[in-house]
Order: sequence, then C-alpha cells, then structure tokens
Amino acid sequence: MNRKASARIHEVPKAADETMFLLMHAAGNVEKRLEDALDTVGLSLAKFGALTFLVRAGEPLSLSECAAKMTCVRSNITQLVDRLESDGLVRRVDHPSDRRGVMAAATPLGIERQAAGAKLVDEVKRQFAKTLAGIDRGELSRALAAIK
Repeated sequence: MNRKASARIHEVPKAADETMFLLMHAAGNVEKRLEDALDTVGLSLAKFGALTFLVRAGEPLSLSECAAKMTCVRSNITQLVDRLESDGLVRRVDHPSDRRGVMAAATPLGIERQAAGAKLVDEVKRQFAKTLAGIDRGELSRALAAIK
C-alpha cells in the first residue's frame, strides 16, 4: 500500500471532525449555563451534585458512598465535603458502626441551597428544551448514546 492510501485509511472524515467539535462546544455551553445559574446561589456543579445526593438520601452518607454515587475517588469527595462544610452546607457526623468512619449530612442551609439550585437547574433544562424544539430527540438520543 502506498503512503497516500495508508494516510486515507487513518483520515477522519471532515463532517465527523466538525461534529465532534460542535458537540464539545455545545456540552461546554450547557455546562457554563448550569455553572452560571448555580453560582447565583453560591454553588458549583460539583457542590450541587453532592448536596443533591445527600438531600435525596435523607440521612447521612459515608464519604465512600458519596464517592461511589458521584463516581469519583474518595479524596475528591473529602475535599468537596471540606468545602461544603466550610460553607455551612454539610456537617460531618460519626459513623454509627465504624469508629473511624465519617459520614456527611446536609444542613438545613444545605437543603435550602440545594432546593434553590434545583429550581435554577430546572430553568436551564427548560431553556435547553426550547433550544432543541423541532429536533428529533429520539434520533439525537440514539446518536449521543452511541458515543462511548
């Protein structure tokens, strides 16, 4: 096989290349909208996510459980809980069956802030849905699900 033929085998079609970058740009825009909205109530996406897990649980969760639910490493959760605790949104409690274990629970302020954040996230979702009006969502969902 000559060099030209070999190079063509590894070429990415231009449309696929453009689509990939458009997708990355769109994802960045959605993330920015969410971050900007949550910033108005003093939350980041990470803080909102952690608070949402804790609020939905309705009881303290171990940091390991938080890490598993948020699919991240425990050291990241520890740092995130540190920041949430310093903001007064989370409190640490002793694990009832493990003297060494620590659990996190949302404070009343954390519950209030998460609820405010959820309303803002819902508004961003509504705006996003309007943006996609007229687009075949089933087709879009299948295409996005195919990306692995």
